This record gives sequence, structure tokens and C-alpha cells, in this order.
Amino acid sequence: MRRITGKTKDETLIELQSVTESQTEDENGGNSVSSVSERATLPGHAETEKLQPNKDTVFFRDGVRRIDYVLSYVDDKDGEKKQERRREFEANLEKQGLELETEDKSDSKDKKTYFLKIHAPWEVLAHYADILKIKVPFKLSDIPHAHDVPLEWLSHPFRLPDHIMRPQPDYFTYPFDKNKTDFFLINDKDTFFPPSTRNRIVFYILARCPYYKEGRKERDKTGIKRLLSNGTYTAAFPLHDCPYWKRARNAECESERYNLYKHWARFLCFYKEQPLNLIRKYYGEKIGIYFAWLGFYTEMLFFAAVMGVICFTYGVLSYEDNRSSKEICDPHIGGRIVMCPLCDKKCPFWKLNSTCLSSWQSHLFDNEGTVFFAIFMGIWVTMFLEFWKRRQARLEYEWDLVDFEEEQQQLQIRPEFEIRCTNKRLNKITQEMEPYLPISSKCARFCLSFATVIFWISLIVACIIGVIAYRLAVYAAFASIIKDPMRKIQVVGRFITPQLATSVTASCINFVIIMILNFFYERVAVWITDMEIPKTHLEYENRLTMKMFLFQFVNYYSSCFYVAFFKGKFVGYPGDYTYMFGKLRNEECDPGGCLIELTTQLVIVMAGKQLWGNIQEALLPLMRNWWSNRKGRHHPENHSSRWEQDHGLLNFSQLGLFYEYLEMVIQFGFITLFVASFPLAPLLALCNNILEIRVDSWKFTTQFRRPVASKARNIGAWQEILNAVAILSVVTNAFIMAFTSDMIPRMVFLYAYGKNASMSGYVNNSLSIYNISQIPNDNMPEEGGNWFDNTTSTCRYRDYRYPPGHAREYTHTMQFWHILAAKMAFIIIMEHVVFVVKFFVAWMIPDVPSVVKARFKRERYLIQEYLHNYEVEKVKIQMSASFMTEQPSEVSSMTDKQEVLSECLEPPS
Repeated sequence: MRRITGKTKDETLIELQSVTESQTEDENGGNSVSSVSERATLPGHAETEKLQPNKDTVFFRDGVRRIDYVLSYVDDKDGEKKQERRREFEANLEKQGLELETEDKSDSKDKKTYFLKIHAPWEVLAHYADILKIKVPFKLSDIPHAHDVPLEWLSHPFRLPDHIMRPQPDYFTYPFDKNKTDFFLINDKDTFFPPSTRNRIVFYILARCPYYKEGRKERDKTGIKRLLSNGTYTAAFPLHDCPYWKRARNAECESERYNLYKHWARFLCFYKEQPLNLIRKYYGEKIGIYFAWLGFYTEMLFFAAVMGVICFTYGVLSYEDNRSSKEICDPHIGGRIVMCPLCDKKCPFWKLNSTCLSSWQSHLFDNEGTVFFAIFMGIWVTMFLEFWKRRQARLEYEWDLVDFEEEQQQLQIRPEFEIRCTNKRLNKITQEMEPYLPISSKCARFCLSFATVIFWISLIVACIIGVIAYRLAVYAAFASIIKDPMRKIQVVGRFITPQLATSVTASCINFVIIMILNFFYERVAVWITDMEIPKTHLEYENRLTMKMFLFQFVNYYSSCFYVAFFKGKFVGYPGDYTYMFGKLRNEECDPGGCLIELTTQLVIVMAGKQLWGNIQEALLPLMRNWWSNRKGRHHPENHSSRWEQDHGLLNFSQLGLFYEYLEMVIQFGFITLFVASFPLAPLLALCNNILEIRVDSWKFTTQFRRPVASKARNIGAWQEILNAVAILSVVTNAFIMAFTSDMIPRMVFLYAYGKNASMSGYVNNSLSIYNISQIPNDNMPEEGGNWFDNTTSTCRYRDYRYPPGHAREYTHTMQFWHILAAKMAFIIIMEHVVFVVKFFVAWMIPDVPSVVKARFKRERYLIQEYLHNYEVEKVKIQMSASFMTEQPSEVSSMTDKQEVLSECLEPPS
């Protein structure tokens, strides 16, 4: 018995029972170390297996050694070659000190899969913990937690139990040193390193272990990733500690997966706080920091959503006060205004009041409250980023990540870099030889990578131009059908304008193109990043992040930029229209403005992306579970081992978290870059994120194998991307309010041209006059051109130009230049106001809270004090021992040493 010490009576009895059962089974097999396959050949073994109570376990057959990692493989056509690779790899693993145990295929459910269980003994864990400088506890923290805040009882319904929020006490930690084991709090060597640390160490060994024969240096034959890619092993994963729907039978298992599912992964917990410390303990800091960021982002979205609803409500309540829409809908005003054809040949003349409904819809999003909301969002995004820096700094301190950046750069070199870079040079810092990539090879790879990215971005631009061409071509068809009074679709025509029909269909086509291009580019981005051979994992992720976001930025936002800043801006006027490709006449905006079309584009792309993402993340795994249940796998623990249950789960790839961040950052762009056109965008994002947190937690807890725990002190390159998007959002929203919205022309008319400071007559003022007789034949409708019974000789169009007969007919009026000057002034004022407030807020809010700074300095001081006392007392013990004439017994010597060392670790007075 190797794990009796330090355990309770109940735990010891459970362990004794487990070991007794294991010994009984071994005796029945005739050999205490016989494999499962040998025992399976004995009569009555099947019945024994069915009755075995602890088959769902995370320990070896001896019930003592914990399974830290599992590899699976099957026999196939290349069996001999793969068997040779496995033999060499497993032999090298044993040379590293790892202990292995194989489960024969006859004991697996499919009768084809072998499972290799791996255990790291204390010596191996201590050796690599020293190499990786893993921080471990050496004393309980005596720094008190923050005091309770007033009215804390209001948050009780949203809080989780303390044992879930704080699954372990706070300790002072220090990088592990195998030569100072008596300095650390090692009560039990078997449980000193938590499972997440154990699987991280084992994966570090697996990723660097060669599988070539001794004496042969084939550098590419190294690492478990290579063996997985060539099919030698089919899977490699650490084990979950228990089923997610019930606690583990073995009391030594923490049942953290069950706690996560019960308190975090269920949708009914959507209003509860997240158990971030437990997430970090079970999955590692990298996944923990993602859920911390996602939760904080969702919390901040609540304030933006409330303000957006208020602005939208203002638009609804001021519905009846919208003078412009009333004039458009008035049969005596808008009903008497004849508009010029919207396209050549196919489009007839039309009456202004046919856009009545569209003008009312525009007012919901294009009103005075929109300006205030755009300014508010510019400040909100700054508050979000600044307060997240503070939250991140607190997590860095609490999770011992303050000094991790240097470790990440120096110790986390990618195995692929070590294998593929055969050249070596002296590291000036460590004075050791290390692999490097020559500058000539690096430049060639970067040039190829840059050319590939440019090609794919050009492909996106070409697709967008194709969609624009579709809009121009189909617009004429929609206009000729909807606006033609001879066609019997007047009921539909009342609700659908040509602009709306074109915008909706083009947005749907654009969304399909976006999804198709995403499918291909994701694979291309990974390929070119692999080709660059980044040195560290952090460098790899940052490069991939920049490539993917650049592509996604162009892919998702280009259509919105077209509608916001190009559509309706280069139309010309009757008799001198501008054309694309010489044939397709540029689109015009509704008399109510282009903002409603931008809203339509934004809603379709944003909502479509979120809906498609949720279908992929939630519905597909649910269908998979439903199919599994139909096949009778309701309770797999009844007839499957723990490793076989986990083997049936989905693999969480190294880039799995990358796509989660990408999805949220793209959403962040939608609710900041174009939020002035749709104040309800933060509300949609909030609802999606509440679901997203629970869907992601449900996937991690129930659908994915346990990922290897990895560290990260922040969200990496995503932080800089968010900062860039935040700055760009101020510019885009200012331009949207100035050039896409009709707010500035209305304000200029109200204060400079309106009578008695009212909006009466604005619609008539905003439409210019053109003489129908001067319209070229190429622009005139083919048929139905005289449908207005020759009651007027002029038609109207959206612009500010002098009427026919004027000395400067069809040139821009002074009002046009006044409006343009007002637009430029608004952009400058809004940008400066928002940027000044942003920088002032950023200056007022420090990145690291003062409490965290003080606690960190206090901890540093105490660590140095304890370490100094430890070294001094250790020297005293050595000096006193050298002068002793009689050697004390080994037991008394160790007792005295432990007593002295324990005294030296007392807090300094």
C-alpha cells in the first residue's frame, strides 16, 4: 500500500477494497501482473466483469496509480509498421520514467480498440515540474480577502456555494525545485500535483518523445502529434474525473466535472455567476481566462442593451411626431410628387407615397436618440476594455500568472519548431544551443504567406463586387415589377420597396458566400501559419489570429461598408447618371435614407451568423446524443470503462478556443462598428451570449474530451484587435451618422431653412426637380412612361441641385455645401468628443487595481522572507551537523530537521 498516509479512514477502506478486488482478479488470472486480455480468456470472466463495481475508474488496475493520459490505437493494414513505431515510442516513454498499462481490444466495446494508460510517478512529475517552473504551494496565504460590500445580500440569488467558487484554499506559491521538496506543502506526493498539472506534464513529454530506434537521429519522427497524424495512434487524451451526471464512485476522485455540470453547464443556471476558479482548476488557465472574458463581456453588454432599448423605444414613441414621414404618406403631398425612374428602361415613374412604410421604418432607427446612442457606445467600448484590463490583472494575481510571459516565451517552444529547424545557434541569454530558422527561409515563407493572404482577400473583394453587380442588375427587375401600376401586386408593393427587396436578397446571397469562403480560408490560414513555423505556441496563435481576423473582417464587414459609405453616394442625376462597368446604373437610396438598408444588412449577417453558430455548437451535438441514446447508450458507465467513455467524446483541438474567441470578436465588431444603424444589436448580442456561455460550458463538460491544461495570462492578440476595433468604431459611427443617416440634413433644414423652426416642407426641400423632356431616351421607361396622364412635366430625385431654367441648373445648390460642411463638422466634433472622453476614462481607470498591486507586493515580500529563513535555517542545520561528534539516528535527525524548517516558515514578526 503506497497511498495510506494522509488519508481519512473512509478513503483508506475504499482504497483497500479497490486493491483487494484487483488482487482477487489477478489471482483468478494466475498472474498478479497479467493483462486484461489474458484474464478475459478464462471461463466466467465475462460474468465477473459485469459485476465489477469500479470499472468506471481513473486508476490503474492496482487501484493506486492514477491514469494521467490515455492513448488508443487499432490494428489495420499497416499494422507491422505502426506496431514498430508504437514499440519504440512506448519504450522511450518508459525510459523517461512513465509507467504504462495496456487494455486489450477484447475488453473494449467495439472489440477493435486498444487503450494504453499512462501514469507519471512522483520522480517524473518532480523532474518536469522543476524544468517547467510550475508554481506550487509552500504556505497558506495569510492575506485576507476583500471585505463584504454593502447590500451584498442583493447578489445572493446569483451566487454559487463557496466550495464551488473557491475549490481550494489560497496559498503562497513558488516555482517548484526538486532539491527543496521540504520547502513545499507536500502532505501526499500522489495528490500534491493536481490532475490538470499532471496531464500537462505528461503531454509535454509525449510531444517531445521520439519514436525512432536508438542510434538513429530522424528528427521528424518525434512526438505524439506526428503519431496521431500518421494513424499510429487514433486518439490521445487525459481522462475526465467522473461522469458529468453523477459523482465518482471512488472518493479519491474530485468529481469536479459533476460540479461543473451541476452549477455551470445547465441552462437553468444562466443567471448564476461562473465558477471561474473551478474552471481554471479543472481545465487550466487558458480556458478559464476565455470564460472570464466572455462572462465580463456579457455583463457589460447588459448596459449597452438597456441603452439601445431606450433609444429604440424613443423612436417608437416619437413615431407620431415624425413630420417627414407624414409628408411622404400624405396623399396631398407625397401622393402628388412624381419621382424619376429608379433604373433605365424597365423602371416607370412612381409616386413618393409608395415608400410610406419604408420611411416609418427608417424613423425607428434614424432619429435624434441615435446620435446619443452612437456617442454612448463610443464611451461604452472604452469602459469595457479598461475595466476588463482591471479584471484581467486581478485574475493574473489570483491565478499566479504575473510572471508567466517569460516562461511562455522561453520554455513553451513548439515541438514542430524543434523538429523542422535543423540549424542551431547559441542563445545569448541561456548560453545553450537552440534551434532557429535562417533569415532567408523566414523571408521566403513570409512572402508566400503574405501573397496567399492578399489573394484570398482579393477573392473576397471580387465576390463583394459580384454581389454589388447582382444588386444593380436585380434592382431594375424589382423596381419594374413592384412600381409598375399595371401589375397586380399592389398589396405586396405597399410593404416591399425595390431597395428593400434587393437588399434582403443580396444580404442572403452575401451571407452564403461568407460561409463558403470561411470554410476554405480557415484551412488555408492554418496551412500557411504551419508553413511559417512559429517558434512558440503564443507566437503561433498570434499569427493565426491576425490572419483569420483580417480575413473575417473583410469577409463579414465589407458588404456593410458598401451599404453604409458607398451606396447612393455616386448616383449622379437624371441625364447624367453614373454606371458600374459602363452598363449597370448605381443604386439610389430611399427618400428616407440608406440607414434602413444598412440595418437590414446588419441584421441578416449578424443574426444569420449567430444562428448558424448556435446550430453548429448545440443542435449537432444534441442530434449526436439522440442518436447515441437510440442505440442504447443511455448509461455507458454500466458497461464501459472511463477511458472508453471519454474516447467516444469529441476531440477538443488546439484551435478550439481560437474559434470561440473569433466568433465573439466578430460579434463585437458588429455591435460597435455599425451600432448607430441598429440600436438593438447589443440586445441581440446579449441574448446570444447568455446562450453561448451555457452552450460552451455544456460542450466542454459533456461533449468534449478533457483538454490538456494550458496556461495563458491574458486573451493574447485579441486584446489589440479589440482596441483597434474600438478606435475604428468611433470613426465609422461618426461617418454613418453624417453620411448614411438623414439626421444632419434634417438639422440643417430645421435651423437654417425651415419656417418657424419646424420640419414642415422638409421632404419637398430635399428633392430636386428635373424636366422630363430632358431625360435621354436611354433612361426613359420602355412602356408606361405616360401613366401620370401628363399631369406634370417634371419629376423629382433625391439631391440638392438647382431646378431647370435656373442659370446654374442641375448644379449643386448652396444648401448642399452647407449640409456637407455640417457633416464634416459633426464628424470632427463627435470624434474629438468621444476620443477625449475615451482617453480621459482610460487615464482615470488604472489597468491594475491598487488593491491588487498592494497584495502582490505583500506576497512578494513574504515569499522572499520565507525563502530567506528557509535557506538560513538549512545552512545552520548543515553547519551544526558537521560539528556533531555523535551521529543521531536517522529518524531523530529527520524529525529535528522538519521541526526547524517548520519554525522557519512561520510568518515574520
